[in-house]
Amino acid sequence: MQSYAAVDLGASSGRVMVGRVSPDSLELSEAHRFPNRPVRLAEGLHWDVLALYDGILQGLRTAGQVDSVGIDSWAVDYGLLDADGALLGNPVHYRDARTEGVAEKVWATVPAAELYAATGIQYAPFNTLYQLTAARGRRQLSYAERVLLVPDLMSYWLTGEQGTELTNASTTQLIDPRTRTWSYDLAHRLGVDLGLFAPLRQPGDPAGVLRPQVLEETGLTGPVPVTAVGSHDTASAVAAVPATGGTFAYICTGTWSLAGLELTAPVLTEESRTANFTNELGLDGTVRYLRNIMGLWLLQECQRAWGEPDLGRLLREAGAVPALRSVVDAGDETFLAPGRMPERIAEACRASGQPVPATRAEVTRCILDSLALAHRRAVEDAQRLADHPVDVVYLVGGGTRNALLCQLTADACGLPVVAGATEAAALGNVLVQARAHGLVGDLAAMRRLLTRTQPLTRYAPRGDGARWREAEARLAPR
Repeated sequence: MQSYAAVDLGASSGRVMVGRVSPDSLELSEAHRFPNRPVRLAEGLHWDVLALYDGILQGLRTAGQVDSVGIDSWAVDYGLLDADGALLGNPVHYRDARTEGVAEKVWATVPAAELYAATGIQYAPFNTLYQLTAARGRRQLSYAERVLLVPDLMSYWLTGEQGTELTNASTTQLIDPRTRTWSYDLAHRLGVDLGLFAPLRQPGDPAGVLRPQVLEETGLTGPVPVTAVGSHDTASAVAAVPATGGTFAYICTGTWSLAGLELTAPVLTEESRTANFTNELGLDGTVRYLRNIMGLWLLQECQRAWGEPDLGRLLREAGAVPALRSVVDAGDETFLAPGRMPERIAEACRASGQPVPATRAEVTRCILDSLALAHRRAVEDAQRLADHPVDVVYLVGGGTRNALLCQLTADACGLPVVAGATEAAALGNVLVQARAHGLVGDLAAMRRLLTRTQPLTRYAPRGDGARWREAEARLAPR
């Protein structure tokens, strides 16, 4: 049995998990968990990456001796380095307003349909391409010699070596999903210097070894290799879907819900673009064909506004509220920015002529019903657009702890939901490291090991789809 440290940085917290793996066993434990709190300065919203890096070091110190380290995080955001490798300011948060209206400027050079046909990436105002366009002409970018996506930045600080891991690079909207390399022509037309990015790495590639200073600070004995994993946390989470066949949909739940299919080729049709599906790259030549949904961010923001009430009690009270009384579009950009979430949900219900939720339980039930409805729409649309029917939905990530959401998702989709792999990103991270070190086989073998070792809960659909279709109709344009 070998031990692997999985650094998993989420949008609201980071964690260092330790996976102990043998060909027949997989155990995961938490070494250290730390908050990830954005900081608002006069010029905008930033990530506190130095605090995150300190959390990683504390986690490695607590984890003890490991055979390898892997790092995954959220997508699209990056740090800029100068010619000496020093960080040029804290990275900007994807929820910052600097990209408002930038997409239209990009589309004036490369129309949206052409951009999608070249990259397969859905429109989101915070895509790396739009962030780099917004930064053009600013002093920081003019001084930059390197752009490192967040997990690659952390890996660089640990090892001194630079690279750009492919699954995360695919979210930049600068990768061709067919060739799985940079789209040089597109970047040239849009004035993006791809030379700013470090060479591409594949999941499983070596990414250096911990620097002597890191070994001293963590108490580890070297050499300790760092292994490139699916560094986009969703790529790692999808790798940890405990599926036993190919006819499945997945929903990775957390701050975001990512709902879709695992395919062998991208879907680049105009219909796919207008449905706002994305083609991100996964392990072993796969494509993560999915739609971004606001996810539990909606509830997290409400909890903050309410002073962090007990979640268990809130969910029990929400379970007693009548179903589908009011729903909102959980994919609407209206809900992207932080602040005033209960009021914004109430405003959306009022604008669509639905009853306005008045209590915390009613707002919570509105959010959960809306998420289940968005899951339903994404799973149905993905099957139709990819011509890829499914017979089961696997739900992984933090949302697996929310039994009400799991059951509502089964009811809405009309399909059985298998919920498990709560720490899916960390599990996928660990398994890619174990595979790189010869302990497990291909993606199917990784999933068989997950199925044998992780607790799974099955939710059977209840009722029919009529009430969900009626609720969906309320969100259609009038």
